[in-house]
Amino acid sequence: MLCLGESMALFVPGEPGPVDQVRMWIRTVGGAESNVACNLAMLGLRAKWVSAVGADAFGKAVVAAVGLHGVDVSGVVIDPVRPTGLYVKESNAGGSPVRYYRRGSAASGMGPSLLQQLDLNVRVVHLTGITAALSDSCLELMRALFAAPRNTFRLSFDLNWRPKLWADRDTSVLRELANAADIVLAGDDEALEVWGTSDPAEIRRILPDPVTIVVKHGPRGATLLEGDTSVFQPALRVDVVEPVGAGDAFAAGFLAATLAGESPVRRLRSGHLQAATTLRTHDDVGTPLPPELVTSLLEADADEWAAAHLTEQGVLA
Repeated sequence: MLCLGESMALFVPGEPGPVDQVRMWIRTVGGAESNVACNLAMLGLRAKWVSAVGADAFGKAVVAAVGLHGVDVSGVVIDPVRPTGLYVKESNAGGSPVRYYRRGSAASGMGPSLLQQLDLNVRVVHLTGITAALSDSCLELMRALFAAPRNTFRLSFDLNWRPKLWADRDTSVLRELANAADIVLAGDDEALEVWGTSDPAEIRRILPDPVTIVVKHGPRGATLLEGDTSVFQPALRVDVVEPVGAGDAFAAGFLAATLAGESPVRRLRSGHLQAATTLRTHDDVGTPLPPELVTSLLEADADEWAAAHLTEQGVLA
């Protein structure tokens, strides 16, 4: 799989307490598309992440960190002029305010010429709405990728709504891009803001062309729409440490199970299980769940799944 989009240096509090009193910050890495790639590698799939970073210490750290997850980073471009973007996350279980410092970043300089360097002989190309908002050239790159012949791959598009990025841009392109994808993922809260509805049936009416649409309902669950089929699967109950990155992990779990030809229920459960790995950590990418636990929950009946509760001690039922 190929994932393309910006990743940045990420700073999170290194100690508890009010953010304005924190004296120690931990530098890590975050970015929607590289998060998906890292989760895919965690699941044993071959994943490649392509982006641009600055010729600076942050850029080296970002590439190294993603590569340590087993992701192919050979296609990352080093921009000698523009810097690597960064952001700060104020972590807590109820939601984490994020401050971005990415204007004029190396990734915002990506453009359609990058397409010539991409090997599209893959099974899935995964993109998000974030890239379309970074710059005019990034939007041109997105449109070029969507227009490329899909001889071997399916195009996956996660809405990943970031309102601050779209403050002075035309959001109608998000419908254009989503409707041109093969697989679309979107949170119902995001869809409500961007398309005016959170109802899966209405989202399908707005996006008639994708083969697959997944509408995520946060801790309630997710709905899969394919053809005339609509399947809802409740989310796994998890003791949440911090939620940022869980949507990317869900996407990876769902895509991996889709490529494996799993049933709709197992595909959604795979997404929920992978999301749980991130919900249980302050980092954007978590640690794998025990394989035997994953297998037992994938094979659980509806009552067993609904009763399961993932805690630090394991699963309570």
